[in-house]
Amino acid sequence: MKSLNLLILVTLFLSCNSNKKKPILEEKHETIVHSISFPGDEKSELPHLTTNTGNAMLSWVTRLNDSTTQFNYSTLINQKWEAPKPIITGTNWFVNWADYPSITENNGNLLSHFLKKSSNETFSYDIKLNVLPEGESEWETALPLHTDGTKTEHGFVTVLPFKENAFFVTWLDGRGMSMDHAGEHMSHNGSMSIRAAEVSKDGLISNKTLLDGKTCSCCQTTAAITKNGPIVLYRDRTDEEIRDIAITRYIDGKWTEPKFIYNDGWKINGCPVNGPKVAALENNVAVTWFTAANDTPLVKLIFSKNGGEDFSEPIIISNSEVLGRVDIELIDSDNAIVSWMETADETTYLKAMKVNSSGKKYTPLIISTLNDSRKTGFPQMQYINDNMYFAWTAIANDISTIKTVFVPLEAF
Repeated sequence: MKSLNLLILVTLFLSCNSNKKKPILEEKHETIVHSISFPGDEKSELPHLTTNTGNAMLSWVTRLNDSTTQFNYSTLINQKWEAPKPIITGTNWFVNWADYPSITENNGNLLSHFLKKSSNETFSYDIKLNVLPEGESEWETALPLHTDGTKTEHGFVTVLPFKENAFFVTWLDGRGMSMDHAGEHMSHNGSMSIRAAEVSKDGLISNKTLLDGKTCSCCQTTAAITKNGPIVLYRDRTDEEIRDIAITRYIDGKWTEPKFIYNDGWKINGCPVNGPKVAALENNVAVTWFTAANDTPLVKLIFSKNGGEDFSEPIIISNSEVLGRVDIELIDSDNAIVSWMETADETTYLKAMKVNSSGKKYTPLIISTLNDSRKTGFPQMQYINDNMYFAWTAIANDISTIKTVFVPLEAF
């Protein structure tokens, strides 16, 4: 689909008692969503955006044929993507719309990850790491992150630059689960856990930690580095099947007991496949997430001024027909940009909006229309050099490719 030449600004006023009131649409007569040509081939999907010393970096996978997948990346220079660089090509990978590979940079050192099947069971796969230390020309590939050896799920990885040349990694780990032959998430026995570790620039693993022994099984994890240390957020799971967003913080050499950032009280017997996103500047923290507690789908945003020790009251970002699939960036200590997917009049949109910690919400922008299927995946957003960059999987005639655009920060 072509990027929008006219950006529609949407202000949606929906009372608690109304039934699907139509949004009020306004047009802004200037082009502020700028398309960037994707350098890869068709059958590319699962983009991940990050930064590399002030430049945007994009990773993705391309299906070369029915059995072979290639993991690639590119760096944005002067608003143009460089020619794709392959990281690794292989077979028997687990390629999933919600559990996507990633690439991360720290002082010129690169770390990426992908998922590789560990047995013939549908949900049996391991996390594999690839490292390219600064100054090296060849990736060292398919290194193990975990060594438990269980034929279970391991994925939903978050990687952050950490310390001078290392990386902080957190992931969902199914070593405590068993699986029946139905191969479905809800047929699992035992519990999914969330774990963390440090990875050196050479791929050495240290400080392995169990953060929570029982979590939701297939929602994305998220993490940030505050002034106090790392924080990890994820969708938790209680014995009563309450699946709200929890946080644990690394304080004075120890991880805190996980606690909910807000009590939505969403009771659901299966995983909603819709994780939170967090951003931090010093000890200013902003978290966005999707919930459907009381059968009311919402996207929410919450702020903390003390590194996630406690939070303000949440701000409702959208109560339209939201799909979630959120992302967030802090642009300063008091203002965040939130992105999410929602549907109106049978059309699905990727939207983004500036929100102040006081509760003030600015006019949301429509970044693009999207296919509402799982194949669209989870749109990505990254703040770099006074621009907000976006990437997502676009579907046309059942063929996937990747779209990338940017919006000047002043447009928000």
